[in-house]
Amino acid sequence: MTDTVTAPVLGIHGAAHLPAVDVDSYNLELKDDEGFLGDRASRQAFHTILENWRKPLRKLGVDPFGDTPSDDLSRPKLDVVLKDGDPEAAAVIQSAIEEYAQELALVIRRFLKAKAWANTERIAMGGGFRESRIGELAIARAGLILKADGIKVDLAMIRNDPDEAALIGSLHLAPAWIFKGHDSILAIDIGGTNIRAGVVLPNVGKAADLTKACVWKSEKWRHADEKLTREKAVDELIGMLKDLVKRAKKEDYNLAPFIGIACPGKIEDDGSIAKGAQNLPGNWESSRFNLAARLAEAIPTIGDHDVTILMHNDAVVQGLSEIPFMQDVKRWGVLTIGTGLGNARFTNRGNGKGEKS
Repeated sequence: MTDTVTAPVLGIHGAAHLPAVDVDSYNLELKDDEGFLGDRASRQAFHTILENWRKPLRKLGVDPFGDTPSDDLSRPKLDVVLKDGDPEAAAVIQSAIEEYAQELALVIRRFLKAKAWANTERIAMGGGFRESRIGELAIARAGLILKADGIKVDLAMIRNDPDEAALIGSLHLAPAWIFKGHDSILAIDIGGTNIRAGVVLPNVGKAADLTKACVWKSEKWRHADEKLTREKAVDELIGMLKDLVKRAKKEDYNLAPFIGIACPGKIEDDGSIAKGAQNLPGNWESSRFNLAARLAEAIPTIGDHDVTILMHNDAVVQGLSEIPFMQDVKRWGVLTIGTGLGNARFTNRGNGKGEKS
């Protein structure tokens, strides 16, 4: 199959101005002498730090984790050891948490010095690392380090489950008309490890500000374990979406003709990806590949209406899920700790502190 786009791109992708917020910055790539600064606070960075603490113990034959590679020590396993395990093993984890927290605090300081991040009042912390106890402790410790240094910024955990936050955030990409006559939308979250697709319920009847929004059904596919082409990955995603459409129809949901997409990288207004998609299978940055157009070709209609597709950066969309909870500040950001360190900075469209302009 060629890369030629045969379906029109629908909507404005990667928009700087959204209904509730301005996107001041996203996918900011800060560097130091060692490379990209975000790599120092990624999920892999924690495992590297953990391994460095284990090396001298291993040489002495007293590594409490034995021969298990650090990368194979999952976050749930580490959480159990931290809570109920051998004291020395727990101490190794605590040491890694402290060192990682110092690195995270350093990275946050650099973001706050960037012009686009000036006067940030709060940062929502998301991504898969955040859902573990070790992640929560590391983030909390980084927050204390920043406060002790006199840096006035609050670190808050993204409220929704990390597996669902970007799906729910897609509601804030959608045009207002979808909430009139429709009770659900399709949403996609593409990550460096997993691809998720789900049916999201805005539940505007329960809360007009979308605080009661939830994911009704979702499917997750771990693509990182497979060696596959981009086209096979997209075909798998299309199959997930078609299955969700059928399931929603069977349960009598009135699915809107809209698909919201969260995807890594710098998103151009035509839906192409300029850079930052290196962790996805195949070349997603080709000028001849357009995911939105590819999906529009495969799923041209939902119900009796043409499908509208809008795509934005995954950190942006995950951050959008926090909009209802950020009405007491004006400028806020999001950092998502996963395969990389996703980032975005927002300014509320009102006057801040919950006021309307």
